[in-house]
Amino acid sequence: MPDQSISPAIYRKPSFWLLVGAGVCFAWGWRYVPLLFDPPALIATFDRLGPWKVPVFLAIHILATVFGVPGTVLVLIGGGLFGLWWGSLWSLIGATVGAIAAFAVARYLLQDWFRRRFGRHKYLNRLDQLMDTHSLNCVLAVRFAPLSPFNLVNFLFGLTSVPLSAYALGTLIGIAPGTVAYTWVGLASLEAIEGKGLWHLTWALGCLALLSLAPLWWRRRA
Repeated sequence: MPDQSISPAIYRKPSFWLLVGAGVCFAWGWRYVPLLFDPPALIATFDRLGPWKVPVFLAIHILATVFGVPGTVLVLIGGGLFGLWWGSLWSLIGATVGAIAAFAVARYLLQDWFRRRFGRHKYLNRLDQLMDTHSLNCVLAVRFAPLSPFNLVNFLFGLTSVPLSAYALGTLIGIAPGTVAYTWVGLASLEAIEGKGLWHLTWALGCLALLSLAPLWWRRRA
């Protein structure tokens, strides 16, 4: 007999199906997580996929972001697999869609509980007011920050009142420079391993270092 303790109304809630979908994706993709920490094996695996290389790369990027797995390795691998510009594009799409998915998980599964627990806190009210008036600037400021934990921020933004449109646009713009820089580092690292010299890698690392300091310089000047 079916379990009468579960209300049929739960099956009509988007949060229920979102949780089910996340669980299925987690069960399917967990066995592939170790590949993220073995770049040579990961590149070899992608090379065997043929025309499925891009869709699988995007899917793994999205799943890794949703489940909090650092995606930096994937961005670096993207440079070696697709080159600078195509690698940057696919990584940017994968990271942005993954960030939106993580945002949705937090908003539809955790925000109600968070609001009941902390809704009357004065700092949360001030944050909501800030998000209502300067939502895009807030997202951009966090995304440009050099030490901002990307995966954690995705969930934290989902608990606030920031609109999805501002969050998605701010994320896309904010992570674009870093995505290009890391993709360049990945491509240059592969070239260095293949014996093509270290100049490209040196330039790429220098660009990444400057990029990480740019928000601090801008804040000091402002």
